[in-house]
Amino acid sequence: MAGRIHQLRAIHRTWQVAALMLPLVALGCSTTSYVSVRSKPNNPLTDELKLLSRSGPKPTERTVQLLRRYDLSDSQKGDPRKALAKLQEIIVAEPSADKLCSFAELAYIQGTKIEAKDPTGALDLYGASVAHAYLYLFDPRFGQYRNPYDPQFRGSCELYNSALESALRMIRKRGELKPGKEHTVESGSQTWDVKIVLRGGEWQAEDFERFEFVSDYNVTGLQNQYHNYGLGVPLIAVRKSRPRTDPTEQFYPPNLSFPVTAFLRLLPDDRAQTVGGKSHHRAELELYDPLVTGEIAVCNRQVPLEADLSTPLAYALSDPAFQKLDVSTLGLLHPEKAQALTGLYMLQPYQPDKIPVLMVHGLWSSPLTWMEMFNDLRSSPELRSKYQFWFYLYPSGQPFWLSGAQLREDLANMRTVVDPGRHSPALDQMVLVGHSMGGLVSKLQTLDSGEDFWHLLSEKPFADVKTDEETRRGLFKTVYFKPNISVRRVITIGTPHRGSDVANDTTRWLGRELISLPQKMVMGEKQLRRDNPDFFKKSTLIDVTTSIDSLSPQMPIFPVMLAAHHGSWVKYHNIVGRVDRHSTFGRIAGDGDGVVPYSSAHLEDVESELVVEADHTSLHQCSRSVLEVRRILMEYSAELDHHMRIGNPAVFNAPPAAIYPARPAAYAAPQPAGNTQVAPLQ
Repeated sequence: MAGRIHQLRAIHRTWQVAALMLPLVALGCSTTSYVSVRSKPNNPLTDELKLLSRSGPKPTERTVQLLRRYDLSDSQKGDPRKALAKLQEIIVAEPSADKLCSFAELAYIQGTKIEAKDPTGALDLYGASVAHAYLYLFDPRFGQYRNPYDPQFRGSCELYNSALESALRMIRKRGELKPGKEHTVESGSQTWDVKIVLRGGEWQAEDFERFEFVSDYNVTGLQNQYHNYGLGVPLIAVRKSRPRTDPTEQFYPPNLSFPVTAFLRLLPDDRAQTVGGKSHHRAELELYDPLVTGEIAVCNRQVPLEADLSTPLAYALSDPAFQKLDVSTLGLLHPEKAQALTGLYMLQPYQPDKIPVLMVHGLWSSPLTWMEMFNDLRSSPELRSKYQFWFYLYPSGQPFWLSGAQLREDLANMRTVVDPGRHSPALDQMVLVGHSMGGLVSKLQTLDSGEDFWHLLSEKPFADVKTDEETRRGLFKTVYFKPNISVRRVITIGTPHRGSDVANDTTRWLGRELISLPQKMVMGEKQLRRDNPDFFKKSTLIDVTTSIDSLSPQMPIFPVMLAAHHGSWVKYHNIVGRVDRHSTFGRIAGDGDGVVPYSSAHLEDVESELVVEADHTSLHQCSRSVLEVRRILMEYSAELDHHMRIGNPAVFNAPPAAIYPARPAAYAAPQPAGNTQVAPLQ
């Protein structure tokens, strides 16, 4: 029986990659939908006011009762606008919270009835509904009568939100839902001048291309949806791309969308005027970034903003232009074609006071593989107040040490662009999270190569290599590097620290057959061998052509990486996957996650290691792994806060350059200033 299981494991490891890769030859681009369009926008008032009833919407019983009390029932049935005007007169003479709520309700109902034939009149009614709901919620005259446990209180919140959304939809139809625009809304004996303004966050007016409404969409592609309840209208803001002359533009994916909450604030009447029998008032439609602002002050009260963080993300992920970043297949089979997209990506504006968490994908993958974890982590106010989440994209078909060299260069470029003066301490507290091969790419950022990596290739001096300057620089960068002084934590998830048996003779051959490497890289390797006979060892790193080759347990780089010196300021955390060993798959796959054996994924010298029952593909998306990453980030944040409390801000400073051992002049190659590295070997 044991022999049979061993045989099945061998077959499993041989064909796991082979069976998956063969169909890729015929695959083209595909689009995954993360959202679906609702047949009707989601509206919390639909049932309460019978908005979809054949007989039309109806006021609540409490409003009907108020109309009876003031003998307005017949007016409401005959001419609702006259009933509203009379109710407004009563409110002026005898203001009360219940009258304000009923007015807001009746104005909203009437607006829904006439919107199709009289858009201007409907907009005025929606504006009046918002204003009266606002006064119900915030007018200090009614503070002692407000009861947050009364259904009418929450009903007024829903009226405020729904009426404001209806008004915004009409403004959007006019093409005027833009920061800086001003509008005038008529409401019976009142006129409101409304200006659209940005409040909080890093987005600028020129970043807004258009707005969509969260209530129009249903999230289908993310497991969890994060919606915060309060006041305001959750929106999807689609970002307008800037000219490529802006250096920060390289970090934003195409057609990025982000969450926004719109809140209408009535301004004090200190400058109110009466013109033509109508009192003029001012208001501001405030646009907030809910990732930055979760609550606002209104009339000396803290008010939570209604916000949706998941739907804008799902909307962006569904965009075909955004999905071009899903180069999992292209990056594996045609690394050269994916090079143009390689780099760091941000899904929100760079914030100099927040610590970057850079997520690095694995083999045959892309940044989209992180969206479940990103969606969950970003939902935590404690995390998003301390961290900003970035993503790294690289062509996973090339050996992982080349991707590690590219990441070193891209991190240096990022620092040059966003913080050339190195004024942001948060950038020197970076956290890297790597899944599978991405964990190896991440760990390489923290190691000191010394001479060990060069000696994997040759025992002869590097200075004696005969080659052109471009190849020399690329080779130097690949085997000589320093730990990045800005990386303080590395979290590896399902990482083959000692290689993977999936990279066996069959899959390595198949990889070499299917993966189309850049000719420049292939010719560079041949040139090095040709121009330097008997200089390099046999079967060295320069002979490894694909990422699958590079993951073989026989690769000598793995023991060198495990033994290499790393920055003393770096702490490592590890998450290991294990499938149920009693299941059929577990008996075949062996002790591990089905791709990476436990013996390869396990590490001794780490701050923490968590074993999670999950397979390799889902390990970084399952709840226990997400919770572990959250725990590590919270622990790190608390540690930094502790140092600040005890007066030790030096912990935020980058280690001095003197900690690095000097390089012999013989190994020197022309290098940019600072920690920037030269281009990779190609």
